Amino acid sequence: MPKKDDDAKKPASETVPDERWKLQVFYLCFYGFMTQIRPGESFITPYLLGADKNFTQAEVTNVITPVLTYSYMAVLVPVFLLTDYLCYKPVLVLQSLSHISIWLLLVLGTSILAMQLMEFFYGITMAARIAYSSYIFSLVTPSRYQRIASYSRSAVLLGVFTSSVLGQLCVTLGGVSFLTLNYVSLGFVSFGLVLTLFLERPRRSLFFNRPKGAGDGAAPTELDKMAGGDSGGGTPGWREAVLCRMLREVGALAGQPQLRLWSLWWVFNSAGYYLMLYYVQILWNEIYPPTDNGRVYNGGVDAASTLLGAIASFTAGYVKIRWTLWSELVIGVVTAFQAGLLLLMNTTSNIWLCYTAYVLFRGSYQFLVPIAIFQIATSLSKELCALVFGVNTFFATVLKTIITIIVADKRGLGLSVHPQFYVYFGYFTLLAVVYLLAAVGVGIQHSCRKQPVELALAKEPCQLPAEVSMQEKSPEAGAVRA
Repeated sequence: MPKKDDDAKKPASETVPDERWKLQVFYLCFYGFMTQIRPGESFITPYLLGADKNFTQAEVTNVITPVLTYSYMAVLVPVFLLTDYLCYKPVLVLQSLSHISIWLLLVLGTSILAMQLMEFFYGITMAARIAYSSYIFSLVTPSRYQRIASYSRSAVLLGVFTSSVLGQLCVTLGGVSFLTLNYVSLGFVSFGLVLTLFLERPRRSLFFNRPKGAGDGAAPTELDKMAGGDSGGGTPGWREAVLCRMLREVGALAGQPQLRLWSLWWVFNSAGYYLMLYYVQILWNEIYPPTDNGRVYNGGVDAASTLLGAIASFTAGYVKIRWTLWSELVIGVVTAFQAGLLLLMNTTSNIWLCYTAYVLFRGSYQFLVPIAIFQIATSLSKELCALVFGVNTFFATVLKTIITIIVADKRGLGLSVHPQFYVYFGYFTLLAVVYLLAAVGVGIQHSCRKQPVELALAKEPCQLPAEVSMQEKSPEAGAVRA
């Protein structure tokens, strides 16, 4: 009887026949895989700098590429809100149309303005990624979120890997030109649009389209409680009131040390990571100006970095340490390692050494991403978690935009690629110093807290509270706190 009572309390969305939700998840993963098949993507920079488009390196570095950062910042918040308000699918259609626009401009465009417009659409596709990652919440029950989210993420990584390998094989073994490769990419993204049209449009979403709790017996969610009742049906002022309350709640949560630390890592390190990502192909072209397209190995390097990133992300899930004590040290060591890799990439004249440093840089970043996600999300509801990651991404984009205006844009310093990478090296070095100093501070605080307990144990062990004594003696205490 208890099982029947539990089933009766489940919302209608959780009693969907197994075969249907499985089919929907399979199609979503297939869609995620296919929309990543863009074999020309790894070769966009050599294509722009080569004979096909013949732009100068200064034009690509200081005039064309900065538009990507500006576009991403301009559309991030509107796309984030529209994704939820329109229930995902329309934004996925917009993303597919933007992908088609990118490759039409790459194939047909000849002016700097056309390439800047291409970067603008690229910014839209990046902002719209939230629609794919959030779509999963509308398909499955909360108990399945983690497992199904890993499937959808794996499908994307597999698509990126396959795309990079396919592009490299076409260029190196098939002798395919970059222009032809872009036509192939245009075909794949057009097929992606067709796949998007067959996605089912959900009737609910995290924020703006809440299911009515009273009708299906659903337990009140975080949003429903903030709205002042157990019903998620929504009153006229519900959206404004709840979002404002959630933002205030996020501000209050900033006082939690682990959430604050990993959110700051997300803001500062991801900003530097993506700046490196935007300009690294220009650095490769500077170190090794290609005279033969068959000797451009960008696709192979992207495939290797994607594979290492996936392995690093998987490995991170098995790291069991006391994160409240060691987080700052781990972040500091990894950031210092990344700073060294940036210096190596910028000073070496060996393109293979530069490739290797790039692969290790991306792998080390991807190692920390799932740890950050877990540390941020572990004490939050899915609604607050989505909002925290949205706020973190927004601030990272603002920081990235400020750095781009100062360092890369021709209206700022307009630095060429090598001086830019010295700036990024200094940026990561400064972050590493701050993290390591914070680690020293945490270690000192831990020692100061531990010494009185040890002194009390030595002098008056009988007067200690039972739970303290048990905690100190239990070999499992550290595992619980980890």
